[in-house]
Amino acid sequence: MDLDDAYTNGAYIPGGDSYPAQWAAKARAFRAGVTGQLNLPYGARPKEVFDLFEPAGDANGTVVFVHGGYWRSTDKDLWTHLAAGPLARGWRVANVDYDLCPDVTIPHITRQIAAAIDHIAERCPGPLRLTGHSAGGHLAARMLDPQVAGRWLKRVTGVVPISPLSDLEPFLHTSMHTDFGLDTATARAESPVYQPVPDTDVTIWVGGAERPAFLDQARWLARAWQCPVVIDPGRHHFDIIAGLENAGSRLTQDVIGSR
Repeated sequence: MDLDDAYTNGAYIPGGDSYPAQWAAKARAFRAGVTGQLNLPYGARPKEVFDLFEPAGDANGTVVFVHGGYWRSTDKDLWTHLAAGPLARGWRVANVDYDLCPDVTIPHITRQIAAAIDHIAERCPGPLRLTGHSAGGHLAARMLDPQVAGRWLKRVTGVVPISPLSDLEPFLHTSMHTDFGLDTATARAESPVYQPVPDTDVTIWVGGAERPAFLDQARWLARAWQCPVVIDPGRHHFDIIAGLENAGSRLTQDVIGSR
């Protein structure tokens, strides 16, 4: 199998090239229409920042969203609009940024996300719900490793990895692997499928029209963690996240734990 092709998305999605511009426009419009605290630091590096959006009235808790991009592209500003659904349901939303490969390694990014949640948890009372898309789904899942998480782990009441990359060993056989700073031991150490089964509620989401490799990755994690996987019919890798824009969607309901 050509694993470079197996993990290619845009070429297999009709109009795939148009999605980044759509996301950017929606994200800008969302930021223009709400009051948020932007670029709050959680570390000293320029990308060690997060945005925080508060709902009207007292918040039910905090949803932490981690963006994807194969750990080497995009940033939080492309995804701001995905806060809309949880925010409308009374949850504050923290949208986290991080450094990208090859400037840093995947283990470094994992530590950055944990450090970001340290700051978010200190600032924001109440339960924490973690979610992320693709590489962000991997990073959200990594936060359930007791060796990675901080004291805030006991406040995490649910995690929804969306199209997560749960086993990184296949990436050792792609052209991307030189950017990631992985060898076999590190790939296994950074793979959620090899983590202890978490006590926290986990529901995995993946699109029914995604590439088979992503469906496999979702099923591998569901099997390893003995948790449910929702296969959203007709959704592909670029529109599986669209439910987060809608307060009434099933994805939003799973993210905030309302079902």
